[in-house]
Order: sequence, then C-alpha cells, then structure tokens
Amino acid sequence: MSQKGLEVQKNYPLRKKVSEFFWGGWCMQTNWNYERQMNTAFMWGISKTIDRLYPEPGELEKKKERYRSSLEFFNITPQMGSFVLGLTAAMEEQYAENPKTFDPKMISSLKTALMGPLSGIGDSLFQGTVRIIAMSIGISLAQQGSILGPILAMLISFAVSFLITWWGGKLGYVKGQELIHQIAESNLMDKVMYGCSVAGLMVVGGMAATLVNVTTPLAYGESLILQTVLDGIMPKMIPLLLTGIMYWLVKKGVHPIVIVIACFIIGIILNYFGILVVA
Repeated sequence: MSQKGLEVQKNYPLRKKVSEFFWGGWCMQTNWNYERQMNTAFMWGISKTIDRLYPEPGELEKKKERYRSSLEFFNITPQMGSFVLGLTAAMEEQYAENPKTFDPKMISSLKTALMGPLSGIGDSLFQGTVRIIAMSIGISLAQQGSILGPILAMLISFAVSFLITWWGGKLGYVKGQELIHQIAESNLMDKVMYGCSVAGLMVVGGMAATLVNVTTPLAYGESLILQTVLDGIMPKMIPLLLTGIMYWLVKKGVHPIVIVIACFIIGIILNYFGILVVA
C-alpha cells in the first residue's frame, strides 16, 4: 500500500469518518437482498475508507479485493451496524499498514462474530424497549386527539436511534484502534482469530437451527413418527442437513440465486407429496 493512502486516511477528520459510519448504519436496510442481506449497504459504508487507503492506480486490485471482502453476508440490527463499520475501518487501516503481518481473515471473522450478539442487544433495545415506550406515549396522546401523539413517538424513536448510531460508529473506530494495537503488541492475534472463528460458527449454527424450520410429517401408523425418531437422534437434523447441502453447493460454485430458486421448486414438490413441511 502506498504511504500516501495511509497518511490521507489518518489525517482525515474523525468527524467525517464517523459521519460515513453513521450513514452506513442509518441506511443499513438499503438494497437488502435475500442472498447476503445487508452486504451492499455495509460495503457502501466502508467504501470511502477503502478508497482513501488505496488511491493509486497500481492498487486497484487490492481495492477490488477489499470491496469483495466487504460484500460478504452481513445482517444486524441497523443501528448497531455503525459500530461494526467503525471497527472494520480501524482494522482495514491496520491491514493496509501491515499487510504481511495482519491477517485480513480476522476482519471477516470479527464481523461474523459480532452480528449475533449485537443483534440480540439491538433488537431488545430498539424493538423490545424503545419502540414500545415511544408508541405507548404516542398512542396515549393520540387517543386524546392530540397531534403530538405520532410526532412524539417518531421523535423518541429517532432521537435514540440517531445517538446510538452516531456514537456507536465513533466507539467502534476509536476503541477498535486501541484494541488492535493492544492485540498486536501482545501477540494475541492467533487467539483472537480462533475465538472469532468459534463465535462465528456458533452464530451460523444458531441461525441454521432457528431459521431453517423444516420437518417431515412421514409416519408409519401411530407407532413410528419419523420426525420424533430424528429428534431423538439429533434435534434439528433436517435443518442441519439442508444447510450442509447448501454450503456444499456454494463451495462447488453453484450460484446462490440458482440455489434459492431450486429450494422454492423442490420445496413445493416435497411439500405437495407430504415429505417435508415448513414448521
């Protein structure tokens, strides 16, 4: 990487960097897709950081590589996305400065590891707390005929989302830099990579178990129910098997859209014949 790019990134005003993370998080649902969900919004949120780090024509391939890495699957409570963007930007700086010693796989692993925990916190806070409080106040005023009801409900939701999205981006970037330097100085990179990989696998495993709700109604009389037998061997065996097949197909180079369409067609056929059903 050219020294010019690193100097430009480090001298770029913190407020403007945080603004990029903020808008990336604020627009995290933009261009949502079934294949990789929020990946394009994440890439947009980090793109200006990558552009500043690799400004030279000779660095085009490296820039493309970092763009492709940013387009991996990503899904999170939108307001928490700015924190991950800030942290990722700090790690991209470290990788650009030390490409031989900093493993870029750590960036992907950390993103994957943070999706589940931050979504759990974010959904509980915004969907389970802030929205309920805001709507309760708004509905109470609206029932009294006050126009302030819907206005106040929106303002409360907006204010909390705005503050957390802004400060989340700043916290992720500033503290991310400190964390990365501490890891580099103490040679903990391998342990952090291992921990992130384990956490990422736990997130993916949890998603397979909770989001792939497929069972079989096949039975032989009332004495032999196939789903009960399978659950006795290993709960969620069918979702695990289906997820493994999808992963194998992707590794073989089959396009995800083709897999999605095949799932629709095969799923309809198997459901029609009573072999598999969505629970």
